[in-house]
Amino acid sequence: MTRPPPPALSPKAAAFLAAIPVFSYVIYHIINRKPRVKRSEKVPHTGERVLVLGGTSGIGRSMSIQYAERGARVCVVGRREGLLEEVEKECRDAAASYGSTDNDIFGLKGDFARPEDMVRVRAELLTKWGGLDTLVVAAGVSALQPLLAVAGAGCKGTSLTPMHTTTEGIQKVSDVATAAITGNYTGPLIAAVTFIPLLSSTSKAPSIVLISSAASVIPAPTRTLYASTKAASLVLYQALSIEHPQIAFTHIMPATVEGDFRASAVDSGPVREMDPNKHGLKREYVAQRCIRAVDRGEKTVFMPAVMRFAHLLYWIWPAFIEKKARVKYNFEA
Repeated sequence: MTRPPPPALSPKAAAFLAAIPVFSYVIYHIINRKPRVKRSEKVPHTGERVLVLGGTSGIGRSMSIQYAERGARVCVVGRREGLLEEVEKECRDAAASYGSTDNDIFGLKGDFARPEDMVRVRAELLTKWGGLDTLVVAAGVSALQPLLAVAGAGCKGTSLTPMHTTTEGIQKVSDVATAAITGNYTGPLIAAVTFIPLLSSTSKAPSIVLISSAASVIPAPTRTLYASTKAASLVLYQALSIEHPQIAFTHIMPATVEGDFRASAVDSGPVREMDPNKHGLKREYVAQRCIRAVDRGEKTVFMPAVMRFAHLLYWIWPAFIEKKARVKYNFEA
């Protein structure tokens, strides 16, 4: 005998269930609140040794400048030499009142997905600074198309045009996926393996901040490759934080951010969502929040904060979140 399907949750019931873990989370932190030693007492802001991977654009660029403004020693790593020179100058100007030298603010050309480049960066840090306090992993790539669209197939409901994906189309998906994995997973992996020993052995309060995405925990249409590779690096760093408790790991998960990040897309095609420069989070604000989270030793930061509850609600009422995602990304199934 076939069992009837369970009744659908009403909005009120879903909201009540969503409130349970939130309430439990608040109570837990009230009960277990302990006084913390401020990180700045161990690593003063002035002279803090900061490495920013992916510091020539977007959030990474803003973080580089903001760290320099408060007197940190900043090394910016990026692949584009012209942009590196621009950011290096901006950081020097921001740190002018501290009398920074060439050893305090400098840029290095490199790709964080290439082990030889990261080992070279590590050697420079040891020579100039004698170690590292803060690692910012801000580099990455985007991917903006529905998966089957990358393969050259249009899909709406049960209708597929053409009827079957071609060998060439499938190969293209594989190539694009490899590029996304390299930029969003392999790079963070190599960075972690390269710099965790350095951080652990040379800093009194080592810290790593990973700039991830809300899409890594809240599924979105047109973000299949981007979200899945971002999710992989997020779980990687979450697991590393357990393996290396001497390092404070911070995971930043912003929603859409203004800027040119979509220029790094490893696929091609039209962008379906609204212009991020009109409604996205401001890069300077996101950078400021990232730095504050590192200072406070925060583990996970959603931006805006309401996204934390959207993540919880997805597991209780997925149909609601999926509907909202279709609207945001202008996607019709």
